[in-house]
Amino acid sequence: MSGFSRCFSCLTAGLMAAALVLTSARAEAHITRIVIDPAQSQSPVFEGRVFGSNGSVGPYEKLRGKAYGELDPNDPRNAVITDLKLAPRNGRGRVEYSMDIMILKPIELRRGNHKVLLDFNNRGDIRVAALNDAPASNNPSTAAHAGNGFVMDLGYTIVANGWDVGAAGDGFTISVPIARNQDGSSITGPSYEYINFDNATTTKYELTYPAAALDTSKAALTVRARLDDPPTPVPAGGWEYVDERTIRLLPAGTPFKQSYVYEFTYTAKDPVVAAVGLAATRDLISFLRQAKADDAGRANPLAGDVRSTYTFSISQPTRTLNDFVALGFNQDERGARVIDGMLMWVGAGNGDQINYRFAQTGRTERNRQNHLYPEGVFPFTYQTVTDHISGRRGGRLMRCTETNTCPKIFNANSANEYWVKAGSLLHMDTNGRDLPDPENVRYYLISGLSHGVGNVTSKGICQQFLNPTSPFPALRALLMALDGWVTAGTAPPPSQVPQRADGTAVMAAPRPGHQTAVVPQEALGWPAIPGVTYTGVVTARYALDFGSALEHGIVSRFPLSLEGAKPYPVFVSKVDRDGNEVAGIRMPPVDAPIATTTGWALRRAGFGENEGCEANGQHVAFSTTRAERMASGDPRLSLEERYATHEGYVAAVAKAAEALAARRLLLPADVQRYVQQAQASPVLR
Repeated sequence: MSGFSRCFSCLTAGLMAAALVLTSARAEAHITRIVIDPAQSQSPVFEGRVFGSNGSVGPYEKLRGKAYGELDPNDPRNAVITDLKLAPRNGRGRVEYSMDIMILKPIELRRGNHKVLLDFNNRGDIRVAALNDAPASNNPSTAAHAGNGFVMDLGYTIVANGWDVGAAGDGFTISVPIARNQDGSSITGPSYEYINFDNATTTKYELTYPAAALDTSKAALTVRARLDDPPTPVPAGGWEYVDERTIRLLPAGTPFKQSYVYEFTYTAKDPVVAAVGLAATRDLISFLRQAKADDAGRANPLAGDVRSTYTFSISQPTRTLNDFVALGFNQDERGARVIDGMLMWVGAGNGDQINYRFAQTGRTERNRQNHLYPEGVFPFTYQTVTDHISGRRGGRLMRCTETNTCPKIFNANSANEYWVKAGSLLHMDTNGRDLPDPENVRYYLISGLSHGVGNVTSKGICQQFLNPTSPFPALRALLMALDGWVTAGTAPPPSQVPQRADGTAVMAAPRPGHQTAVVPQEALGWPAIPGVTYTGVVTARYALDFGSALEHGIVSRFPLSLEGAKPYPVFVSKVDRDGNEVAGIRMPPVDAPIATTTGWALRRAGFGENEGCEANGQHVAFSTTRAERMASGDPRLSLEERYATHEGYVAAVAKAAEALAARRLLLPADVQRYVQQAQASPVLR
């Protein structure tokens, strides 16, 4: 062979090898392009604030822009996405998407901790600021946006991306395709809208998907004043389509009745391929962790730096991460694990109905809202169990167990998830029996908390003042414990949940055919507090029939009646003589209380009185003196009887905080904060 031939052969072999490498990289990550927008980026960010012990981490910078990707519908890891094969494809046979991204990182990566914290956003809104006790912002810029600097002091790189097709406004968004029939025509199918306004001024309602036709005889609108009332049809002349995306009551200008429940069923068209958001998240983290550059040669901003990956999520994205794991998206297309550890707050055992045709990712069930969507469907647990009602067998860890790609998970919930989202099904089987922890999962009830942090000076539409107890001191400690579990194998704090085995779990009494169940007052141990109504209302969970194609992601019917549906058992934590929960992590406001704090609340008159007040909890203050409580007939001890003096109260708070710290459920800095807050409080001054 001539020298030229040998050189040509070498060149050909080199080009083929390079092509194979490039093809492999594209097949593995599928992020084709990362575009950072200088106009939206900022270096340094947070007004140049320096982070870390003695400035060891240094200042941060913010990179904002877009990521572009594509998915192979024939890859088995993507084939699980409902309607992906019905999405339009590019010349390579791939389905394209784009999404907003943001990276907050140390300017000098070598000074960080080489760990990514994915802020898996809620309806487009990032939430990591909560761990920093900072104001929420989708564009963190100022020193105030860094708050106490907790996450940055640890050296994390924070990543956010659009994943939710329902996100809008200034949130992080994603662009995904609409599925079409093979002939290009619109896909149609049944859709359902639960409509409820806590005002008397709303006159129009925007549908999630456009109507396939504007024939009102092909749709139905019903109304009822209370959840347990039978729905009454709104007559054909009582409503109309304004356009294919909007309905209104007639005559035009008629408002929807305040706090009434309306339900609208119709034939929709043009479903988006919503679960592309799961694959896009997978591929972004895989790209940041593995790739050197995108297809155009633009450098990966984190190339070579990422050693561990974590998520932080609140509410809706926690439910979505349940689906992310269950559907196998924690394995990237190289076969590697994507997320190493998940810190999940207030998602219970539910999903986000993201992988269904005509998905409505913004919906979530509670006592009085959105019950009849495929959010709370079996399996609820990470463990593989058999559903005693359907006979199906399943568990959220099945796929990742087979591929050895399961993350370590802390699934933490407030009391509200147990009262309004059947949270006990997360760690009990469908017969209501305690389950042992999976090897890689721990569960925590943070006792007596509402879904969010309420304002103690406000009642909103509820009967009592709202619960202000914050979970974030505990979640900061849990992040540290999760990191130790992932990186060093340090055993995590044991699970803390209501259990039948130790007598802390109380079962709700089912009410067949009703969307709520009731926890008997005596069984719970609830005290008779003057001026506080107790109904024991909790959300019931049923095995609902959404049609035979549900396992393929298609809802072919909406079960607007619960007739014949079988309920699952639901449990909540028992309470002590104050009405505060005995199970779970009792934060200082619960363990050294000045009030009864609950995860449930009731609506006030005019807003569905005595029905569940959704995500809210209550703060019912103790009397200051024994004389005051005796005069009112309050069975709960007064502050005076509990603590005697202000100093006694401060000592009780310190004791409660230090006990949590000893169990690695509170950090020293937060112990100090609790003590300082108690010292500054007016209690018994």
